[in-house]
Amino acid sequence: MLEKTLLKEPAIAPPLDPEFRPAVLANRQFRAEVDASGEGVPLVFGLERPGGVVSRFETRVFPEGHPRAGQNLAYAERLLKFLLWQRGAYHVYVGGPRSIGEYLRRVYAPGGERAFDAHFLGEEVYQRPFTVTPCAPEDVPAEHEIERALGRHLDGCRIGFDLGASDLKVSAVIDGEAVFSTEIVWEPREQTDPAYHREKIMSALKLAASKMPRVDAIGGSSAGVYIDNRPMIASLFRGIPRERFDEVRNMFLDIRREMGVPLEIVNDGEVTALAGSMSLGVNRILGIALGSSEAAGYVTGTGSITDWLNELAFAPIDYNPNAPADEWSGDRGVGSQYFSQQCVFRLAPKVGIDVPQGVTNAEKLEFVQARLEAGDEGARQIWKSIGVYMGYGLAHYADFYDLEHVLLLGRVTSGQGGPLILDGAREVLRVEFPELAERISLQLPDEKSRRVGQSVAAASLPEISREDAS
Repeated sequence: MLEKTLLKEPAIAPPLDPEFRPAVLANRQFRAEVDASGEGVPLVFGLERPGGVVSRFETRVFPEGHPRAGQNLAYAERLLKFLLWQRGAYHVYVGGPRSIGEYLRRVYAPGGERAFDAHFLGEEVYQRPFTVTPCAPEDVPAEHEIERALGRHLDGCRIGFDLGASDLKVSAVIDGEAVFSTEIVWEPREQTDPAYHREKIMSALKLAASKMPRVDAIGGSSAGVYIDNRPMIASLFRGIPRERFDEVRNMFLDIRREMGVPLEIVNDGEVTALAGSMSLGVNRILGIALGSSEAAGYVTGTGSITDWLNELAFAPIDYNPNAPADEWSGDRGVGSQYFSQQCVFRLAPKVGIDVPQGVTNAEKLEFVQARLEAGDEGARQIWKSIGVYMGYGLAHYADFYDLEHVLLLGRVTSGQGGPLILDGAREVLRVEFPELAERISLQLPDEKSRRVGQSVAAASLPEISREDAS
């Protein structure tokens, strides 16, 4: 745990969470104190992924033997946790003081405090052991990142779909225009039989197909980590027994064969960012969808995507030691608890709003949103708190992404909630981070953005080859 002196109280506190301690403020304070000591030494993380891909992140810490060297451990652990879920890795090089590398190796070992992360990134995402290698800074491999073009194909008759935890959205898209869209309520996380998911998805695809003369391609987005059209981690499939998970992993490959057309599915955050880039005509954009959890995606300065995970739902933004814990990973202060309907449900009791039980999460959110639309001041405090969280969260994200634009979407931003979040975030940036307020354009989808929405962006993922079109 970081020293209390590093857990800086924000200039603007969330109305319903006075103990919120932004990660960005703590990290900046730590680095400032290292620099002020005049004794800082390099700490370099190398995050290795398949194919020899390596991300690097460099910072400075206190040297071994320094009276404050013990504070290096908490700083490095939170930093690595963020980097792992932003960029991904199965092998981490820790170039710097040996005590840091050895500590992180213990933390990410079986039975360690971050065993969940090590298991999921190693065994589930990359399907190989997760390892941490302490080393000297000069022994960390050189950076080798990859980018690839994604989507922007609008020709032909396409189906776009998005798999959320509360609803399944599907659209029929002809030459870039959505001619049909609908939302289908489902409860995928509770299901133990993969047949439920496959039947629901196929039914939705066939419904969209019935609205067009033909189907040339299918593109989709979903919460979770997808590699080569295969879900590696996805909360939607949490109920599926491990011994049957290969049925889920191969489901979209099977659907592609059955439909007989190109099919691409990626993380819903990537499609959020792609939709923003396509509609606004900009790059260096981070898309954040506030839905059942937090989804994020990033489009680079060249208009491409990387192979980063961008699973910011697991990335810490609050260093309060008593911050809310994520139900899945067990970690505290991570994005899912601040930028999703989970945050709404967590804060509602603080203002005397009793969220109804025995209904879907979508219905619970609609209940609280109805209070907001009716002018309930308590409900306003919920969304104002999310706005403050967002401001400090974006400042934190800006330390890891080259940002010029941020687009916020998702059910939590519907109605009056979206502008409240936007106003709160902008105020935080203006007061605490004026340099970012000038540089980053933060917005919700406007009429221009809606012309190329999430469904159209998803539908644009596959390229139709001449052979496919013939």
